Amino acid sequence: MYLEINDLKKSYGEGSSYSQVLRGITTGVDAGKICAILGPSGSGKSTLLNCIGALETADSGSILVDGTDICKLKPAELSEYRRDKLGFVFQFYNLVPNLTVRENIQVCQYLSPAPLPIDELLETLGLLEHQKKFPAQISGGQQQRCAIARALIKNPKLLLCDEPTGALDSVSSREILQLLERINQRYGMTILLVTHNSAIRRMAHKVLQIRDGRIVEETENARPVPASELEDL
Repeated sequence: MYLEINDLKKSYGEGSSYSQVLRGITTGVDAGKICAILGPSGSGKSTLLNCIGALETADSGSILVDGTDICKLKPAELSEYRRDKLGFVFQFYNLVPNLTVRENIQVCQYLSPAPLPIDELLETLGLLEHQKKFPAQISGGQQQRCAIARALIKNPKLLLCDEPTGALDSVSSREILQLLERINQRYGMTILLVTHNSAIRRMAHKVLQIRDGRIVEETENARPVPASELEDL
């Protein structure tokens, strides 16, 4: 199993402001699978993703990624982990406005000793004809494609997506989900996809339903539905 999480707990604040967000999460995801993480706002799904991505530190428990417990890594080792193993895709694209599409992707290209070919990515993501444009000159869906390309250029083994379709209309959402599906199939990346949209669960190999910091349902789809056939996006 590529990702193993055991009794993970995370809280914020002290005294009257204390809040336990994760209350003992235990689960795992096999390599090369898509895992959808669903739950209402405040359920802890984004906090879980941030702990896996080493953006936040858990209070206790373990997170094993490819056999390494990242909860035991030192700050410098965590930086290497984020650089070498992870790709991040967020709801808001965080593109540099005065850089072109190609330049925004190249920012992360130089972080990897073995990046994916940029022209191949541009073609795969449908950005080849837009590569010289600036973010303000392309649509929201195209900006999200650029953000995905920026995450992928490092050739990560684990892609973390936090509400990647949250700011998009249904047409663009479907295009992004089809793209993630194609990336999973073409490059064999393990993908964790946090979403509030329950329709997306049908395209995932594994689904985690989180409520109040606990996994209340954990299911697997033997035959995920193609993203092109998803309804109510």
